[in-house]
Amino acid sequence: MRAMPLSKLELFRLLTSFSPKRVDLKGAPWDELTDWLFAQGLAPLAAYNLEYRLGAMQVPEWVRHRLLSLFQGTATDNVMKLVNLKQSLAELEGRRIVMLGGVSFVESIYPHVAFRPVVDVRVFVGPMAVEPLTTWLRRAEFKPVEIVDAAGAAKVLSDTRTEIFVHGSLLDDAKEDSALLSRAVAMRPFGVSAYRLELEDALLTQVLLMSRQNFEVPVLEFLDLRELVLGAPDMGGAYSRPLDVGLVQERAKQWKLEAALRSALEVVELLWPETTEVVTRLKPSAPPQTTTALETLRSLLLGR
Repeated sequence: MRAMPLSKLELFRLLTSFSPKRVDLKGAPWDELTDWLFAQGLAPLAAYNLEYRLGAMQVPEWVRHRLLSLFQGTATDNVMKLVNLKQSLAELEGRRIVMLGGVSFVESIYPHVAFRPVVDVRVFVGPMAVEPLTTWLRRAEFKPVEIVDAAGAAKVLSDTRTEIFVHGSLLDDAKEDSALLSRAVAMRPFGVSAYRLELEDALLTQVLLMSRQNFEVPVLEFLDLRELVLGAPDMGGAYSRPLDVGLVQERAKQWKLEAALRSALEVVELLWPETTEVVTRLKPSAPPQTTTALETLRSLLLGR
């Protein structure tokens, strides 16, 4: 007797796994999910899984062609953006430029450079360093642009190919901001002034920036959270270790981020049940921050 076709949620979990198991893909809901994968930044990873892990013989040709073209394009685009950023910062000394989001995650939690599209660059430098960095980046043709950033960047710069969102502060307390900067660790491939957040700070800062956008962000950013929660088990890099649960909970309370953290973790657990053990220990007791964006995501994949 033939098994039932995969549901949207089952197909989503399969295509966003770093170690997908081969299953029967006949009758999978490609029409419902393919365009959505593109919009959510998940198409490159899905393409790799179909072509190299799952075998694509049972997949419609139009799905394969669309996904694979984006995989190849993402690899090229990511390399271009990262090389350009490295060259722009390589000679800058005596600063502390903390890479946030995609730039930090693409090579620390993702096994392939194309899995995580780097849509933009987001950095944290402290309030006194925003203008000096802006001045320095003019040498690389980055100029200020008038963009209102819901996540709270003090300045947005663009060279027409890449946008850099520069944060002078992240938290309401200047002392907490200063401590966050001081805890950052060197990220030498981008120069002597490049840093990344430690694992616990990276998780909480990711939730903070997502919550400021009312969680109206690509699902790719929840995939970032999944890997941070699990301690990047497929890698051997900066974030490949267990989280300090007590430290996460302590800082979430200090940052008044408990409701947002609980919401984000509940969504991660719903989408990827393999996170349940860690999420159960991490979740604050505060009521979750309910938003339309989170409910829409639940409804789309869970049929609610």
